[in-house]
Amino acid sequence: MVSAAKQSKGPIGRVSRRGFTFIEILATMLLLGIVLPAIMSGISLCLSTAGFARQQAQAVTLAHGKLMDLVVEKQWQQGNLSGDFSPDWPDYRWTAQVSNWDGETLEQLDVTVLWRHRGIERSGTVSTLVNTGLSYESTDETE
Repeated sequence: MVSAAKQSKGPIGRVSRRGFTFIEILATMLLLGIVLPAIMSGISLCLSTAGFARQQAQAVTLAHGKLMDLVVEKQWQQGNLSGDFSPDWPDYRWTAQVSNWDGETLEQLDVTVLWRHRGIERSGTVSTLVNTGLSYESTDETE
């Protein structure tokens, strides 16, 4: 005997069974087979983009720190304008370039950080101006 929970009488008195037919299950599987790869591809693209953004933000942070080190310690005048961030950040390396900016006392200092993302070399650059002339002396004009 079949319990009343599994059977219910339809409007004409026929017994209807609850559940899915084989065709409905096959259609659902086909739909999942089409949609699921597209969803997974989208998720993979989002994760890759997030990883690149994280690496780029880290590179710019490292470049800014190296730029400040070069300016404060006046290392940009000594000639060693490349290196890496080992042991903390071994995947990143940096180069710096000094170029004339105004022809007299200002130089432009560019620090570029390079790293690899998915087999392609990427870079981020920060710049500042540095004074190469003599320091200015203040004069007191109140006599």
